[in-house]
Amino acid sequence: MPGTPFGVVHLDVPPVTSGLATASLLVGIVSILVSVLVLCFGIGGRSWGGAWAAGAFTVLGVIAGTAAIVTGLLGLRQIRRPAAPPEVRFTGRGLARAGLICGSVGVGLSLLGLALALLLQFA
Repeated sequence: MPGTPFGVVHLDVPPVTSGLATASLLVGIVSILVSVLVLCFGIGGRSWGGAWAAGAFTVLGVIAGTAAIVTGLLGLRQIRRPAAPPEVRFTGRGLARAGLICGSVGVGLSLLGLALALLLQFA
């Protein structure tokens, strides 16, 4: 403050990438990889274990995809929250959105692979 012996200092805290957004993307990618495995078991049919193996991996793919969607939504919420100057600001909106998309695609492909496995198993 001019004319007084006091000064006000605001330290600028650099923005930090949201850990929730990063985790959402990583788990979403895992969900897609597991769904590809489900599709492989679905296409392989009876010779690779068919519906049983595809069903077991579908559960894992759906759990991973749901976790990616939930952490992506929480990450977007954390990023949107306004922060006063001394508090930490979070970035990573693109990571969170990509995690949401990957998780949704992983769940969809897992369910598609299970349907394919059941169709080939019982056809």
